[in-house]
Amino acid sequence: MKKITIYTGPFCNYCDAAKRLLTRNNATYTEIDIAKVEGAMDEMINKANGKRTIPQIFFDDQHIGGYDEVRTLEKENKLKELLK
Repeated sequence: MKKITIYTGPFCNYCDAAKRLLTRNNATYTEIDIAKVEGAMDEMINKANGKRTIPQIFFDDQHIGGYDEVRTLEKENKLKELLK
């Protein structure tokens, strides 16, 4: 199983939806709240090639994107394969 990291923020409905989506696909993840972890926002922006929106999701070191991208992968039945 891949190491999943999700950068989130407070009061973020898309972050909550992404976490629910990962959980229902039996994926464990590490959550980094950019509002609580010093330097996390800059780290996220660098890793996500300048993207500033949350959530930003990574499988190992591969940038997957945000909620919409992960939801699309789930709809196309590609998510489970990527999680292996």
